[in-house]
Amino acid sequence: MKEIKNILICGAGMMGKNIGYVFASNPSFQVGMYDLYPTDVEAGIRTNTKQLLDKGVITEQELSDRLSRISFTNDIDSDLVKNADLVIEAVFEDMKIKRETFAKLEARCRPDTIFCTNSSVMSPSEISAELQHRERFVGTHFWNPGHLIPLVEVVKSDASSDEVAQTVMEVLRSVGKKPVLCKKDVPGFIANRMQHALWREAIYIVEQGIADAETVDKAVKYSFGLRLPQLPPLVNSDLVGTDLTYNIHEYILKYLCSDTTPSPLLVKMKEENKMGFKSGEGFFKWDDESIAAERKGLNDYLIHMLYKKDKE
Repeated sequence: MKEIKNILICGAGMMGKNIGYVFASNPSFQVGMYDLYPTDVEAGIRTNTKQLLDKGVITEQELSDRLSRISFTNDIDSDLVKNADLVIEAVFEDMKIKRETFAKLEARCRPDTIFCTNSSVMSPSEISAELQHRERFVGTHFWNPGHLIPLVEVVKSDASSDEVAQTVMEVLRSVGKKPVLCKKDVPGFIANRMQHALWREAIYIVEQGIADAETVDKAVKYSFGLRLPQLPPLVNSDLVGTDLTYNIHEYILKYLCSDTTPSPLLVKMKEENKMGFKSGEGFFKWDDESIAAERKGLNDYLIHMLYKKDKE
């Protein structure tokens, strides 16, 4: 298995900074960050990790140690780029930009450098289609916030080698992530397919007047959502029995939403500029205070669940 020492994060936005912070947790790694534009990486990481410091999950010394292992450049011909053993791209979700980025990287990195794309939806097969060494390319879908959510989906393209996929899995485990292997390059990979199947039914229930948005969210939060971390779907199916699962599905599946296009309710909301946080109204009404509280509440909850630190 290829030895990994030098990690390059290509794209120093919020997700890129969080990924850089994660990899810097391993003292064996030197982390380079590349972006087209000058970026204060340290300030960004300190902002993103403030709650971790405040709650005692990490100390100032531990954060400083991590930051000491991170270097930034906006020179694509830098040694940080040329010496990379593994690259994780975290640029905009734009196929043209991603392909152009990897073409530039392939011209500068070694032929054995492992390339990873942090995309939540885009096909790694399509992104890597024009590369010469497609076997060393995989998807690595970090979930937002990237420094807190443990899951990373490692997605094999139609050309990824097993060795490269397993190397990436091991590297991710070494920094405390919980990688899962998506064996086939399919739209939505693993978790987003399940998440949006749930969202489709949730929106359908509101659209059909079965329940309002607040009730739908409460129904999830205070029932199966509460037990999901301990009792995921397929363990639950075994617990109740696959025969019962079969009987339930035989009865109920025909009544569930199976639309293959966005809900008419979503179309109407989009036309009325009800864009959620972006516009101040979606399924609920939002202002700066409630948006900030929701974001903080999510991080507080994740920190509590992951590190057993009390929420404030």
